[in-house]
Amino acid sequence: MAYPLTRQLWRQALLALALLAPGLAQAAESAAVTSPRVTATLLSSRDSVAPGERFQVALVQKIAPGWHTYWANPGDSGEPTRIAWTLSQGATAGEIQWPAPKAIPVEPLVNFGFEGTVLLPVEIAVPPEAKIGERLTLQAAATWLVCEKICIPEEGTLTLDLPVAPAAIVAEAAQSRIEAARAALPAPAGFRGRLAAEGEALALTLPGLPAAATELRVFPLSDTLIDHAAAQEVRTSDGATVVRLARSSAFKIAAGEIAGVLTYREGGLSRALTFAADVEPALVGAASAPAAPPATVRIPLPAEGSDLTLWAALLFAFAGGLILNLMPCVLPVLFIKALGFAQLAQASRSQVREQGLLFLSGVLVTFMALAAMVIALGALGTSVGWGFQLQSPPLVIALAVVMTLIGLNLLGAFEIGTSAAGVGQGLASRGGRLGAFMTGVLAVVVATPCTAPFMGAAIGYAVTQPPLLGLSVFLSLALGFALPVVALSFAPGLLRLLPKPGRWMLILKQAFAFPMFATAIWLIWVASVQAGPGGVLAALVAVLAAGFVVWLVGVTRGSGRGRLASSLVAVLLACGAGWFVMQSAVPEVAQARAGDTQAWSPERVVALQAEGRPVFVNFTAAWCITCLANERVALSRQEVKDAFAELKVVYLKADWTNRDSRIAFALAEQGRAGVPLYLFYPGGKGGQPEILPQLLTPDMVVSAARRAAGKEVRTAAR
Repeated sequence: MAYPLTRQLWRQALLALALLAPGLAQAAESAAVTSPRVTATLLSSRDSVAPGERFQVALVQKIAPGWHTYWANPGDSGEPTRIAWTLSQGATAGEIQWPAPKAIPVEPLVNFGFEGTVLLPVEIAVPPEAKIGERLTLQAAATWLVCEKICIPEEGTLTLDLPVAPAAIVAEAAQSRIEAARAALPAPAGFRGRLAAEGEALALTLPGLPAAATELRVFPLSDTLIDHAAAQEVRTSDGATVVRLARSSAFKIAAGEIAGVLTYREGGLSRALTFAADVEPALVGAASAPAAPPATVRIPLPAEGSDLTLWAALLFAFAGGLILNLMPCVLPVLFIKALGFAQLAQASRSQVREQGLLFLSGVLVTFMALAAMVIALGALGTSVGWGFQLQSPPLVIALAVVMTLIGLNLLGAFEIGTSAAGVGQGLASRGGRLGAFMTGVLAVVVATPCTAPFMGAAIGYAVTQPPLLGLSVFLSLALGFALPVVALSFAPGLLRLLPKPGRWMLILKQAFAFPMFATAIWLIWVASVQAGPGGVLAALVAVLAAGFVVWLVGVTRGSGRGRLASSLVAVLLACGAGWFVMQSAVPEVAQARAGDTQAWSPERVVALQAEGRPVFVNFTAAWCITCLANERVALSRQEVKDAFAELKVVYLKADWTNRDSRIAFALAEQGRAGVPLYLFYPGGKGGQPEILPQLLTPDMVVSAARRAAGKEVRTAAR
């Protein structure tokens, strides 16, 4: 009988070795998840587990020098490490057992977190019904935020497979590391504190701390209790230690007690205790008064004056109109003007002046019409501003069609005369006069997406004044805009400097078609932002219909029934395309884009300021070329992104591509009637925003960010 028993024992031993072999080969640590900043592993105190036992694992983070991860309450910024568990065999995982944190200053804030190497222990419970011979799989999907000058969210899935055996086998090395980490966890304080109001501050009384305790620091679990960056004053009263704490700007206590961790030094050694404290009844449910909305600031800037007199507004408007000729949105029309100048050089002096005055008339009529609409709609309570017409997708699509047709005409794809654009032959003819006028109209319409320096403050002043004063400012703007062309028409000596007519004019005329196509592409993109894919489809259908109408009119040119029929078909086709555009180009609700920016709202600004965060607000629109140029030249530059990350600046974008009364109201509060507008709110409680110029440079934005973060002295003028 002994032999069968011995054989059975050998079989059991071989089975046990087979079960344990994978665990022995794998050891008690998972494969690492590695980045240049953090190396994370999952460490187990067991090589094998037994049914019904509880054992410890730990998430190990090896953090690169200069970087840190976060505690349960991350302090002024950050996110704590989180673990989502997937366990087999019906096992369960407890909460993270948090070590005592460090206060990590990130001026002007303070974060609570960890540097170097940190172990975050977690208890795992194996159910009694776990099956021997099978495996317990521990899968930890961990996420953490690691910060230095910038913050980077990281994640990783860590997996351990442990055999289930009749008796657990301890992983000695791992057990020692985990137990050392657990031994260093904050110990229960053994006393109960009390939190009471002390004027505008808080007084935390701790009756059981050693008298020799130094470097005391309170780390509350609640992130709405104290100002984390404020100094904590320690004193002794009636044998108890009292810590005076500054209230959080978002102060709130929901229950009758608070909890947290105390760290201090005693006899040269670091100590940590967990504590609980009863809360004075008057503080329970109390909250800080809501921060007042940031007051409008009027910073007297040489280029962006806000508090203007009428004469200053007229001067600013005239200067802004002059500069508007150089803005990229007007560039295609400037090409058309240049071609007209070359042709005007050979005309009589009276004809040249007539063309200049007709151009001036087109500019004045269009500016005054737009100004009257802005002022009238404002008086009726409608929030509109400069460039408001481009908030209508159908009008944007119509402009794209016009630009496409002008480009095709310049290439010679069809000849319908050029009166609408003010170019071509016979500038002294009736068509040329209409062309000069319409060139002025077109220049103003295409210029409205742009706001030049000086211009924003002037228009902001105009829309807040009585109608006659407001119209006078717009008139000054129109005169400044038209001045270069009018001056050229009254200065024949300048015209003689242009080359004589020749083949170069045909080549130049054809070359000018491509800026028109580029403008049409941009306008279709604006329609896509406003109305989504439906807007793009509507724009392409409109271009197709317009091209077909032009072709139909061209092939049936002449008189008689054919021309009448083709005209009727053209009208019906144009009406049908217009109806399709109106039905398809329905604005979509703007969505906040993922990435570095967040959607703007007044409430968001107030909340972020209450947290002490500097806030940059970009009032922009897809149809505003000045806005897009600033984003490309300044706001998207790496040095600006790095500065925002270093200074904890929150970037909010107020997208005015589609009509939004809240954005229009916010613009009006700052004395503006259009975009762009750039505001920098300082980190603090309700500080006033700094208004940046309308043309940005990276250095300008970085300097403003440093001022908002309190790193540079803010001056009244720049």
